[in-house]
Amino acid sequence: MPGGAGKCAGPERRSGENEMTEEQRLIKETAAAFARDVLAPGAARRDKEKAIEPAVLKGLADLGFLGMTVPEAYDGAGADYVSYAHALMEVAAGDGAVSTLMSVHNAPFNAILERYGSDAQKEEVLRPAARGEFIGAFGLTESDAGSDAGALKTRAVRRNDRYVINGGKEFITSGKIGGWIVLFAKVEGSAARNPMTAFLVPTSAKGYVVAKVEDKLGQRASDTCSLRFEDLEVPADYRIGEEGEGYRIALSSLETGRIGIAAQSVGMARAAYEAAVAYAKERRAFGKAIIEHQALAFRLAEMRTDLEAATQLVLNAARMKDDGLPCLTEAAIAKLFASEAAERIVSRALQTFGGYGYLDDFPVERIYRDVRVCQIYEGTSDIQKIIISRAIAGSA
Repeated sequence: MPGGAGKCAGPERRSGENEMTEEQRLIKETAAAFARDVLAPGAARRDKEKAIEPAVLKGLADLGFLGMTVPEAYDGAGADYVSYAHALMEVAAGDGAVSTLMSVHNAPFNAILERYGSDAQKEEVLRPAARGEFIGAFGLTESDAGSDAGALKTRAVRRNDRYVINGGKEFITSGKIGGWIVLFAKVEGSAARNPMTAFLVPTSAKGYVVAKVEDKLGQRASDTCSLRFEDLEVPADYRIGEEGEGYRIALSSLETGRIGIAAQSVGMARAAYEAAVAYAKERRAFGKAIIEHQALAFRLAEMRTDLEAATQLVLNAARMKDDGLPCLTEAAIAKLFASEAAERIVSRALQTFGGYGYLDDFPVERIYRDVRVCQIYEGTSDIQKIIISRAIAGSA
């Protein structure tokens, strides 16, 4: 009927809830409860202490969130990617730094081992990783080889049944607390056209050096490290795949990794949005709640629209992944839009709080710092635009 503006009025329903299976709904609700009861109350403290306490890691492990898409045959949860995206959104809403650790551990670390690891590597490393017995890291980026992964300078030399690795990595999530790392180096003298090769390395190995734990703008509880490798010896059995397959292995995790970062972005943005809505309903100015002032109400409407669009893009890419469809472009679109929309949303949330939003007494100040990196890691916004534009050119 005409003028039915209020037909769908009522409590806001979160995006994607209507399409969820019962299993997906249970995973989402479980993650939401963990985020609400465990993560959010300690997020500010973790930020100040620059550490994630063992109890949180155990909680993630007990819930199956450190092996979400790993098959049950390897002690994983065997969940689909839509469930994974929902869980990451909820965890990120509780604490963005914790969601980064969870994201990197699941993909690329677990994802690479599941797809390319040998049977022995899966038994020794993937199985305990899926149970959450340790945290995994991913060592690709270097000081002169970030977006340009082919420009690696870390070198490996084959010596009988071992490789000796020298070089370094930068901006490595969980580089200090991680138990194992998937590490990329170029093998000197390799017959492969591109000698870039993947290795599975225990961080307890002699020659694995944490040169520095970085001080960062945000996500301070998640350790980000500069690593050095000084005659790091790796058994040949710990090579992942064949020599020269490293570039393909590194790229293989990008779909899942970018869905994860996009989901993180949505979770943090939603937390800021919901905080802003609650504050706008309580705070009064000029005789009424500030949400009743059109200027602020329209700001919230724009935030809600951005949040809805970002959420749907994330879930679309996750569904395509579940259906076995190529979704590199869709994952790039989701990450590009969600990460940039998240910064807009959180900035507007901070503005809604006024001066209070600038203080660390309120969560939006921390979220504002935490969410900014989502446009940088797992491929910058510029890299996502390159991927999307190439897909457009290829379809012309």
